[in-house]
Amino acid sequence: MIAAELEHETDFGGWRRLARGLLAEAIAPDAVDWKIQGAPSDLLSAATFQPSAAKPASPMRVSKRFIDLARRTICHTDPQRFARLYHILFRLQARTLHIDQVTDDDIRWLMSCDKAVRRDIHKTHAFVRFRETGTDPDGRETFAAWFEPTHRTLELSAPFFQRRFPNMDWIIVTPDRTACWDGRSLRFSEGGQRSDVPPDDAVEDQWRTYFRSIFNPARLKISAMTSEMPRKYWKNLPEADLIPELIATAPTRARSMQAQPLLAPNPLATHLDRQRAAQAAPAPTLETFAGIRSAISACQRCPLCKDASQSVSGEGPEDARLMIVGEQPGDQEDIAGRPLMGPAGQLLDTMLAEAGLDRSAAYVTNAVKHFKFTPRGKRRMHQRPNAGEIDTCRWWLDLERQQVQPDLIIALGASAARGVLGHSVRISDVRGKIQPVPGGASLLVTVHPAYLLRLPDADRALTERQHFAQDLRMARSFLDGAVKGTNCREGNGAAKVT
Repeated sequence: MIAAELEHETDFGGWRRLARGLLAEAIAPDAVDWKIQGAPSDLLSAATFQPSAAKPASPMRVSKRFIDLARRTICHTDPQRFARLYHILFRLQARTLHIDQVTDDDIRWLMSCDKAVRRDIHKTHAFVRFRETGTDPDGRETFAAWFEPTHRTLELSAPFFQRRFPNMDWIIVTPDRTACWDGRSLRFSEGGQRSDVPPDDAVEDQWRTYFRSIFNPARLKISAMTSEMPRKYWKNLPEADLIPELIATAPTRARSMQAQPLLAPNPLATHLDRQRAAQAAPAPTLETFAGIRSAISACQRCPLCKDASQSVSGEGPEDARLMIVGEQPGDQEDIAGRPLMGPAGQLLDTMLAEAGLDRSAAYVTNAVKHFKFTPRGKRRMHQRPNAGEIDTCRWWLDLERQQVQPDLIIALGASAARGVLGHSVRISDVRGKIQPVPGGASLLVTVHPAYLLRLPDADRALTERQHFAQDLRMARSFLDGAVKGTNCREGNGAAKVT
């Protein structure tokens, strides 16, 4: 017999090196005794195997899938795992076994071990609870956690915490191994004891508060809960001491929830129902504002309608002397169905008031009527509409202009300017000038308020805000008649000046 000695219980690199050497010398699995360095051997006379440097190991012609399975299975607690893995490898090399031969006992054992290890990694990710231990000399927060996995999976599960908590120092102690992250490297050492981790702290109370808030008594299924949160983990979970009380009070709390009055329907669902009804209705006339808004709500002229919650029409007096055109609805506008009411719209309201202009007397709309965005996790990130989308939506903007017939249009940004003019312009070339446009109106092009919110430099942000305020004052002067326009209408009073 030959003794194959490994450094520790999860020494996959050592097992792989020795397995290659054993295969190179065609040593059968039954002739190998696998053991951990320093552990007593049943075969006192067995010679410790060392791969021959003179005889290079033959290449292992196995799939990457087997290597991945073996790397995880090494972390299983089965004491025969090293021998069985070498037995499977030997058979694969001899072409008497295939990795997809699921009816074979060796493959069934391999898949069963892999499943158990992967489940154990998942439970480690879910049930490790860190406790704050203070700060290090560099001011980084330090945390520690005690965990008892079923298998020796810490080396496979620790990189998850390295990616999730890169800016804090932490240590995870298990009976077999300890993982330590210091912000630069992830190190592993011998295992420890529960006493190596500090007692409860404020983070424990946060876990209890969180668990109590998400516990739904109306959907309690104890068998499903214990399947996903096995009782063997409860002793290390701070929130577990709440479970008996929450289970006992679940029926009473569920009846209390049922007795509560119904909540108002989700506004977004209401908007979607209205949109579907508008699409199914007969085509409206485009000679009135009501008809235009109804047609916009059912618009499918470009692909943006497929992802947005709803189209967003303009709002304001139908005879307003001032028309304000933004780029497109944002996330909040898409849900509420109103233009320019998010952070950029709130800034616009403030600066309009400072310039002596009343937003309620202006007609406010967008060059594009649907929200264009890119999903990022649970958030919808604004994406600038392209020229084709702006030109397609110009049909609706022209109809709104024909109905309102404003004296002055303020275009907020390059997209809005293209929607009004039908071609692209550089803001720096036309800003600060009031120019006539076809249709009997004048145009003032300025930046979009969202641009002011995105500026990281405080000094530049102040300068740009002052420039924007100057543009709005120019608009007021025009409407007051200080800048004479040939298209000013008298008597309608729609451009209220405060």
